[in-house]
Order: sequence, then C-alpha cells, then structure tokens
Amino acid sequence: MSTTESKVKEALGEVMDPELGRDLVDLDMIKEIEIEGNEVRFTLTLTTLACPFQDQLRSEAEAAVLSLKEVQTVHIELSEMSAEERQRAFSKAKRVDSAGAPLAEKLNHVKHVVAVMSGKGGVGKSLVSSLLAVALRREGQEVGILDADITGPSIPKMFGLNGHPAASPLGILPMPSSLGIKIMSINLLLPSDDDAVIWRGPLISGAIKQFWQEVVWGELDALVVDLPPGTSDASLTVMQSLPLSGVVLVTTPQDLAGMIVRKAAKMAQQLAIPILGLVENMSYFEAPDTGTRYEIFGPSHAKETASQLGVPLLGRLPLNRQIAELSDAGHIEEYPAVPFVPIAQTLIKTMPEAKEPPSLHQ
Repeated sequence: MSTTESKVKEALGEVMDPELGRDLVDLDMIKEIEIEGNEVRFTLTLTTLACPFQDQLRSEAEAAVLSLKEVQTVHIELSEMSAEERQRAFSKAKRVDSAGAPLAEKLNHVKHVVAVMSGKGGVGKSLVSSLLAVALRREGQEVGILDADITGPSIPKMFGLNGHPAASPLGILPMPSSLGIKIMSINLLLPSDDDAVIWRGPLISGAIKQFWQEVVWGELDALVVDLPPGTSDASLTVMQSLPLSGVVLVTTPQDLAGMIVRKAAKMAQQLAIPILGLVENMSYFEAPDTGTRYEIFGPSHAKETASQLGVPLLGRLPLNRQIAELSDAGHIEEYPAVPFVPIAQTLIKTMPEAKEPPSLHQ
C-alpha cells in the first residue's frame, strides 16, 4: 500500500504547536506535500523563522511521517507565514489550557495590583491613575494600566493611543505608551473613540475579567486599575476577581467628596482590601506669577478624611492648566508630575504584593 497525501496529513495532524495549542494541519502549516516512492517532501510554514520551537516542530513532524510504514526518508523545508496566514493561525490559537483556564493569566506575573477609586465622579481618578503609572515608570518599574471604566474610558486619550491591540497566540497584547506603559482599555477595541458602550452590569464585569485574564501583561512590577465612580458592579468585580495589593483613594477638598470617598473606603474595608492611602486632587491653584496658593474649592479636608479612615495622606495635587492641555493632546507622560514622585516612592516601599481576592460576605 503506497503513501498518500491524506495519510501524511493524518500523521502530521498528531503534531501540536506548543505555542498555538493546535495541530499543524489545522493551523495550515503544512504546504506542498510531494511523495516519490518511499520519500516525502513538504514545507513547514512557521509563524516566524525565529520561532523558539522550530527544531522541536521539525523533529516531531519528521518522526510523525516516518511512523508511516511506507516512508523511509523525509525532507522538510521551512518557510515563514505571510501576515494574513499568521493572523488566521492566531485566530485558531487555543488560548486556554486543558482545564479551561486562560493561558495569559497563568503566564502573567504581576507583583502589585493597585486600584484607584473614589466612589465619586469627577475627582480625577483617571488622572491619578495615569500620573501614578508615569511616576512608577520613571522610578524604573515595569507598569501597566487596566482601564476598568468600561462606559467612560479616558486612559487611551490621555496617552495618545489609537488603533487596536494586536492579537497573539496567548491573548490580546496591551498597547504600549511612549514610556513603555502597557495599556488596555475598551476604547482601544471600539470602531470609533466616540462609540458608546451601553452595557449592563454583567457585561461590564465580564469585560474587566477578560482584561485581567486574557491580556498578555507579562512581567509587571505594578498594574494600576482605573476604576469608575461608585461602589457597584465594576468596583466589586475588581475587588473580588483581581489579586489586589490595595487601593488608593482619590478625593477633592469639598466635604461632599470626602463623604462619598468614605463610602468607597468602607467598601474596601468590608472586603478586606488594604487602603494604601489618600490623594487629594484639585487641592489648590498656585499662581504662576506670584506663587500664591488659592484654595478654589475651599479648605482642604484631606488630613481630616485620612485621619477618620486611619490611612496615610499620600499627597495633595494642584489644579494645573498644563495637565489639562497635555491630557487633551495625549501627552500626559510629558507632565513632570513632581508632586507624584514621593507618592510613587512611598507606594513602592509600602504596598504589599498581590494576593488572592476575598469573597464577599453575604
């Protein structure tokens, strides 16, 4: 009985690509099969000629074909996939392990996960998240930002990011900023920046979990999670599903903001999440010509609020026109962020490593 192309493909169908998690035939990696007597020739098309599994795949493919009784010699040529072929192969990639767990989550190593929250909208959580990430990056840390504000994402705009994240065999690749901060946001996945995300709670929670489990964050010293206002679905999902090191609370001078941030603090305390400290944003305006400070939103309540919560006051941030201009232009990384340097240095020294999230007590 002679060897046929179908028999060769059947044999090669037993060889798995360890990176993509599927067999060579299913991934369309076998081309130009030629059979002449007891010799078989074919081309093995790799996602890249720099593939670290190149020798392994060649050896296993050769052994698989030699297992056919009629075959004595196997000749394998190597080639590289086109961009279109590579995209098709990646789309077929098996991104979960045998137990159904996402591969990206198992391979990611994030030392610290810090959520930035307030409970109240408009206090500058996204700004604090961004400046915290920038300050940590300038301290030599490997940093990422997970934009958990699904219905009101602003992180990509502040960092000047456009386009869509690339796919990989293991999951979605976060987009890097100019300083190398890895960023993932729902706005990077929408057809247009202006498209609204009109989702109910379960969908929002699902997206946040995907951003943690199915994004290839890699090795990070810190992942900053920018939370939306409130103490409902998104915040609860982050606190129950992500291994938080702790939360940084953001407030403004008004007593009303302090009252709302205390609600967020009680949520964190109820879920046994460490509160790393309090940041007061828009604390004052410093006149550029005289250096005089004006408390536009009234006297600061930051020390009082921090004392009531029993947490450190990490810092007070001024109103600054340059911040607004740089954020609108997508150049937030150009802001010197001098007030944030001691905040970042304090957090590096004091925040605990990421730990498994607690369950909500019913």
